[in-house]
Formats: sequence, structure tokens, C-alpha cells
Amino acid sequence: MQKDKELHDALYYQTENNIYHSRYEDEVNFYSAVKKGDIKTVKKLMTPLESKEGLGQLSKKPVNNLRYHFIVTTALVTRYCTEGGLPFETAYTLSDLYIQAVDKCASEESITALHQEMIVDFTTRMSNLTTTATSPQITLAKKFIRENIYNQFYEDEIADFAGLTPSYLSTLFKKETGQTIKNFILKEKVEEAKNLLRFSDKSYIDISVCLNFSSHSHFIATFKKYAGMTPKDYRTKYYGKKFDEEKEEK
Repeated sequence: MQKDKELHDALYYQTENNIYHSRYEDEVNFYSAVKKGDIKTVKKLMTPLESKEGLGQLSKKPVNNLRYHFIVTTALVTRYCTEGGLPFETAYTLSDLYIQAVDKCASEESITALHQEMIVDFTTRMSNLTTTATSPQITLAKKFIRENIYNQFYEDEIADFAGLTPSYLSTLFKKETGQTIKNFILKEKVEEAKNLLRFSDKSYIDISVCLNFSSHSHFIATFKKYAGMTPKDYRTKYYGKKFDEEKEEK
């Protein structure tokens, strides 16, 4: 078969020229660090895309080769992060945005810079999710809340997903997190609202509705309570900025 011949030729060429792909263990360590939100380890293991050893040849055109590797890396990062608890829609929409962005890059340097931005962005989001260790049941409860942030749901549904009774879930959640489920849900909604205010043109009312706040005034009051400013002030200050810039200012 033609592909067998091509495979043999490619393997022979790589052996003759000492070209090898990255070790599987190295890749797992890197993606696991992203999944854990371990910024320090990620920055230690991450190398500029254009100088990365073991980078296979997906195209003979250098820019296209990097672009394809960027897409593969983004897909893997997205999968690892969803497994780690990043909401499905958030992870895959973010992935789509980065792949759309790399499609516009015309140089190896711009792709490399975007690659670093993408990795740090996902890792920072995972870091925000994994700041405290919790039991498997509370981890499941948080996962349910984050994955249903745009849906209307009730505490008994969360409890059922976590395999607990509603009363025990409430007690355990408060014990392990130091806050009630209701407060946690509101904080998560505010965090999602921040993303929409930063990266979308949705109106304040639309954001309030899609996150199922009881009223527009409730959305404003809740946002101000947890973010320290109104949605309007937040958008004015952070619209279009990178995800970790707000954190750096604090």
C-alpha cells in the first residue's frame, strides 16, 4: 500500500537524521500540569513552539506546520481541562477562539506567542478551579454547577449528581469550602459574567437572563458584591483584556 511505503520512508528519514517525537511521558507531564493549574511547572516544561524538539512534520511549510501543531496542542489542552473540571462550553468555545486566532497568524513568531498565551490562559483558568482540595462528592457538585451555569437547576439535582442527600451535601459543602452552595453558585455566575463582559458584546440584560438571575437589579447587586464594581465598570476596565490581567492588578 502507498501509505506503508510513505510510512517506511518517513521512519527511515527520521532515523537517519536523528528526528524523534517528544516522549509520551514528557507530554503527559506537561498536559497534567496544565490540568492541575500548576503555572510554575507549566512554564518550566513549556518551550517556544518553533524551537520545540520532537515536533513532528505536519506540513513542509514552516508556518503551516506550526499552525497545525498549535491546533493539536489546543485540542489536547481542551480535553485535559474539561476532564479537570473546566466547564465544557467554556473550554471548547475558548478552544474555537484560539484556533480562529491562529488561522489569522502569518508568521512563526506570532503563532509561538499565541501558543504561549493559550497555554497560560487555560492553566490560569484551571488554577482558579483547583485552589482548594475537596472530597470526590464536592468535586462532583462543583462540576455539576459549572457545567450547568447557563441552566436553571436546584440543589436536589446537584445532590443527586454527587450521590448525596440534599441535607448532607449542604453540610459537607459548607464544611469543605467554608461557604454555602448558594453563595458558590452566585460566585460562579459572577465569574462567568466576567468572561462575557470581557470577551462578548452581550448586553447586561442578556447576561443577566442567560445566567438565570431573578432580575437585572439582582444581577447588578450580586456582581458588585463579589466583583467589587458594577458590570458596566468592569466591562469598561477589562473589555478585551487577557484573562489573567485582573489577577495581576490585585
